Amino acid sequence: MTEHTMSEQPATTPASPSSAERSGIWLCDLGNSRLKCAPLGADGRPGPVVAVGHDGTDFETALEAALPERCEAAYVASVAAPALRVRLLDALGARCGRIVRPCTLPALAGLRIAYAEPASLGVDRFLAMLAARTRGPGPWLVVGIGTALTLDLIDHEGCHRGGRIAPSPALMRASLHARAAHLPEVGGTFRDFADTTPDALRSGCDGAALALIERARGDAATLLGAMPRLLLHGGGVAALAQTPDGAEHADSLVLEGIAAWAAATAPAATGAVA
Repeated sequence: MTEHTMSEQPATTPASPSSAERSGIWLCDLGNSRLKCAPLGADGRPGPVVAVGHDGTDFETALEAALPERCEAAYVASVAAPALRVRLLDALGARCGRIVRPCTLPALAGLRIAYAEPASLGVDRFLAMLAARTRGPGPWLVVGIGTALTLDLIDHEGCHRGGRIAPSPALMRASLHARAAHLPEVGGTFRDFADTTPDALRSGCDGAALALIERARGDAATLLGAMPRLLLHGGGVAALAQTPDGAEHADSLVLEGIAAWAAATAPAATGAVA
């Protein structure tokens, strides 16, 4: 594994959309801690990405700076709380001629999911797998690190073999801090065997996530007879103390999936139109 130290992630300052981006299609990924949005480029991929945090009172102000004054359509994927999703849809409704919310489908663009009830598979996981599939046949182990740690396996034929869900390292530490306030929620250095409490927390929580990823990769290789490509995404990836060997990092994988969903469902989108 490649080790790296945890560093502060600078807040992204919303950039004013260019005139070329004002009348096109926009892609929006609303997560539990931030909104990421980008114009759909002429090549069918997301353009420059703007990230907006929504843990304070300036969400609407940040949206004003990040979003175009007018656009043809917006595709919105959300795993955030309903009230926050409504705030985003209201802001987009004043700007966009059409709003489409991609949904999980049993099969799309060569991807077939394992869940018998598609609606029970989070749209962010579905879109991340769809994006991985567009990158190549695989097999893929797609790992998202945000509030939760999610792992999904796709074989070389595009069949989703299922997945795993666990708390992310950040959620592990937040949960421990909530139950035992003397345990710090952040800080510490990853060590094989730590001699301070902050270091022990960092090593244990990051180590648990890394061990789960490596175990899943090994189990996938046994199941498929080939080692899957490891694709990491989500806001928690940069904070990991180590990067698994051979891992690929896609910072905006869900946006890539939204773009793939839009292309695969055009001209008649089958998602929920807000």
